[in-house]
Amino acid sequence: MIVADRKPIQEILEMVKDYERVLILGCKGCVTVCNVGGDKEVGILASILKIARKKEGRPLEVHERTLERQCDPEYIDQVKDQVSQYDAVISMACGVGPQFLSEAYPQQRFYPAVNTTFFGGALGHGVWVERCAGCGTCLIHYFDGLCPIARCSKSLLHGPCGGSAKGKCEISKDVECIWDKIVRKKMEEGRIEDVTRIRPAKDWRTARDGGPRKSVREELVQ
Repeated sequence: MIVADRKPIQEILEMVKDYERVLILGCKGCVTVCNVGGDKEVGILASILKIARKKEGRPLEVHERTLERQCDPEYIDQVKDQVSQYDAVISMACGVGPQFLSEAYPQQRFYPAVNTTFFGGALGHGVWVERCAGCGTCLIHYFDGLCPIARCSKSLLHGPCGGSAKGKCEISKDVECIWDKIVRKKMEEGRIEDVTRIRPAKDWRTARDGGPRKSVREELVQ
């Protein structure tokens, strides 16, 4: 899932400092799963903003709504009669949300309340970790299901660098060297020759380097 974090309150207050009436728009997708942009978080942010502005002597009228998703036109269309009623709209979705909203309603001002962080999963309650770089052509079958692109600090595809030691990355003793993990797993299973096997270079044309990407499934296009 997409993992995100709410922006600092002062940053959000600065965004809406010139407005008197705003709509906070949540999303029931990934940001709800990581406790950042669902109904509960929308309500909390609304309360904080109102209290902060009241202390400044400049009350802020805040309205709340949460969409099923902000990355799908059919759900964004549900607020077409609302967005023009506000000075601005604060999106609590990932970075896709405010962009889709801005494209759908170019006359309105949309602001992000969330910093989109990475693609990852949960290690435990309240703890998420990066596992995917969204680079297009997935090669993790070569590395026993472990991704060196997302989990190596240098995204090395052909083995560890000279800076790793005792299973840790040179950038921090708290960061594991994923190549150490890959090699150890192959050694334990008697497949160390996998590491020395020459493979074709990764096709980076499917990654972000070629510009914004698009996925089209002809059988679904109407």
